[in-house]
Amino acid sequence: MSGRIVVTIAGLALLAALAVLPFVFPSYRIAFLVTTFMYIALASSWNIVSGYTGYISFGHAAFFGLGAYTAALLILRLDVHWVLAVLAGGLLAAVVAAPLGFILLRLRGPYFTISMLGLSVALQIVALSWTSLTRGGSGLNLPPTLNLTQSYFAMGLTTVTVVLVSYRILTSRYGLRLIAIREDEAAAESMGIDTTLHKVSAFVISAFFPGVLGGIYAWYLAYIDPTSVFRPILSVGMVIMAMFGGAGTVIGPIIGGLVLSAIAEAFWARLPELHQGAFGLLIVVVVLFMPGGVVNLLRGRRLVPRGWRL
Repeated sequence: MSGRIVVTIAGLALLAALAVLPFVFPSYRIAFLVTTFMYIALASSWNIVSGYTGYISFGHAAFFGLGAYTAALLILRLDVHWVLAVLAGGLLAAVVAAPLGFILLRLRGPYFTISMLGLSVALQIVALSWTSLTRGGSGLNLPPTLNLTQSYFAMGLTTVTVVLVSYRILTSRYGLRLIAIREDEAAAESMGIDTTLHKVSAFVISAFFPGVLGGIYAWYLAYIDPTSVFRPILSVGMVIMAMFGGAGTVIGPIIGGLVLSAIAEAFWARLPELHQGAFGLLIVVVVLFMPGGVVNLLRGRRLVPRGWRL
């Protein structure tokens, strides 16, 4: 039996198990899984542009917050169904990302990283200042969903979609071109690859899913404010989870999301004042001692085949 068939069977079995969980697990565990799904999907989305092209973004919370406010306002002001509102949040994030990508992706290294961080901060300031639309720091209160199972499946389906898209990209010629850009952009250009088009398209895809997730998050919690959806720690969390598991791989952000969501929950419950500091320290540890993440360690111990591209 080939490895691909084994992975497919294992994946289907896992999906079947996850589909049953909301009917047998208590509510607090389902709520934890909703958050875990969200972080896995966010890390995987970030990985599409930063892991595959090497352009490190510390501002993807900008698209998450944009999607959250778009969905919340459509639900509140126009009484749009939450599914359509969530998709609209993702589409607006992608539309905004397209022209921004053409501008910001001309920058390289820390300049792109800082510009993305600035974008997130700028949108947070806009949300705080535009009180007639967003109610500023008071936030927006949505009608409560009262249905945790719906939230679970909405976040879970989005996560599965992001992972499948990430896998499809990595195993395609398009993905190989993105990796060529990451390894040597000048060489990729000399080989005839339209690096600008590939970078911008990856950036748009990676912005769409955080927009969708932000919309689901707003509908799920029934309340958002600028500091909760544009917060820098959200962007930092995406970076840490992808790097911890293994940036540039499909399985890496999944591993990082699972492990670090559990660690973050433990820290938040027992040491809330050290939560952000612990995440900052983890970045240093990962960069210094685990530059390739968990996947690279497994490859080094021959627990994962070196030619395995996932």
